[in-house]
Amino acid sequence: MHWAWPFEARVGNGRDEEANCSFTSDARPDFLCVGAQKGGTSWLYQQLASHPDFWMPPIKELHYFDKLSRTKAVPPRPRDERDLCFLERIKSLRAKPHIALENYARLFEPKGAFLSGDISPTYSMLNDEIIERIVSYFPNLKVIFLARDPVDRSWSQLSMGVRLGMISPFDVTDSDEVIRNLLNPGVFSLSHPSKIVARWKRYVHPDRFRIYFFDDLERNPAELRCSILQFLGSDPEKPSGRLRADHNSDANRKKLRLTDKVRSRVAQFFKDELKACAAELGGPAKEWPARYGFSLLYFFAGLADNLDLFVWCDWVA
Repeated sequence: MHWAWPFEARVGNGRDEEANCSFTSDARPDFLCVGAQKGGTSWLYQQLASHPDFWMPPIKELHYFDKLSRTKAVPPRPRDERDLCFLERIKSLRAKPHIALENYARLFEPKGAFLSGDISPTYSMLNDEIIERIVSYFPNLKVIFLARDPVDRSWSQLSMGVRLGMISPFDVTDSDEVIRNLLNPGVFSLSHPSKIVARWKRYVHPDRFRIYFFDDLERNPAELRCSILQFLGSDPEKPSGRLRADHNSDANRKKLRLTDKVRSRVAQFFKDELKACAAELGGPAKEWPARYGFSLLYFFAGLADNLDLFVWCDWVA
C-alpha cells in the first residue's frame, strides 16, 4: 500500500490566507520521522517536545502526506499562541483536496529559532513520487527511521489494533488467524523495514538520513537519545524537562499473548524480510535472524552457493 494524493497546481503563491499568524522564521520542518509504527516514535516525540531546543507541533502524527491530516484524533488543548496558530492552519489544510507543500511548510512557522519536525510513522508507506516531491521541496530535510524486528513490531501493532478496536479480536493461538491479520495491508506494508528504508534512501542524501533501532531504545535509551539529538543539531546535554530517557508511556499497555508456536510461525512468515534487514540495515538487525534459528540457514546457503561455484569452475576447467 503506497499513499498517493494529487499535488497542488503551481498557480499563484498557493498561500493559505485563512490563518494569518505573525511569526518570522524559516517556515519548514527540520526533519521527518517516517516510522516505524510501534518502533519508538511516541518516545521520540515526548523526548523532543520536552527538550528546550525544540518546538514540536501539538499533534504528534500530522498524517499530512498520507491522509491530508484528516484523522479522527481529538484536537489537543493548545498550550500557547503558537499552538493555536498551528491548529488553525492544519484545519485549513484539511479542507484542501491536494498536497500543498508551501502551506504545509508554513505549519512550522511558529517554531521560530527552534527545531521542529513531523513524526508520522505511516509516511513509511508513501510512494516514490511523493517522497521525491517532499525531498525536492525541502532539500535540507533530515529523515529518521526507527527500525524494529518485524516479528515484534507487527505483533505490537496487532495488540494496539485490537486494544483500540481497529482490528477485530481473533484467536491469537491460531497461526492461520494470525497470518490472516498480518496480511492486512495496514500491517503488512509497515512490516518490511528493508523496503521502506530503500525507498526513502533513493531520494534522501546519506548525510541526512539515519536509521535507529528499537533494540537500542531497549538497551540504552540515553545513548540513543544522545545520538538522535546530535543528528538533529540539538544539544544532548540539555535534559528533556523532567522526562527521563527511559520513560515509556506504553509500558503498561495490554498486549496480546504470543505463544512460542505462533512466534515461530510469524518468524517464518517474515524470514525473507529478516534476512534482508540483516544484510541491508546492519546494526542490531544483523542479530534478528538468529533469534528465530535462521543463522545456520545463512551458513548452509552460502556454503551451497560456494559449492556450486566450485563445481562450475571445476567443470569449466
